Amino acid sequence: MIELSEVDKKFLDIAYQEAFEGFEEGGCPIGSSLAEGERLIARGRNQRVQEGDPIAHGEMDCLRKAGRQRSYRRMTLYTSLSPCMMCTGAIIQFGIPRVVIGENDTFPGNPEFLKERGVEVVIAEDERCRNLMRRFIAEKPDLWAEDIAEE
Repeated sequence: MIELSEVDKKFLDIAYQEAFEGFEEGGCPIGSSLAEGERLIARGRNQRVQEGDPIAHGEMDCLRKAGRQRSYRRMTLYTSLSPCMMCTGAIIQFGIPRVVIGENDTFPGNPEFLKERGVEVVIAEDERCRNLMRRFIAEKPDLWAEDIAEE
């Protein structure tokens, strides 16, 4: 695991907690939190199964719960798993300058695309996030394939 600041650890922990709660609810274990400095703005988790909403990914749920923000320019988005292209697009659209990713081994996501657009990307290589996703993929491969739009 990369050495994170105490603030980064705190908010990545929240993202992991959200992922774990989603897993316990029978959903996809992907959690997120949004913070400005040491202040939590919002937290969320993948709600595709729970809400029957195809775009309720962890990052999208978190951003929705954050509500309208005047600016995201001093915020960091924390996510247990590397963001898909839809969530990557939201990060870029809102101008979120920094993303801390729990892991990107089970799903590579789009960190290079984010970097190309000036977003600072930190990949934490968090074993908890990785192990939870591996367990989910092993136990519910069909649900995982649906989540990432694979046949």
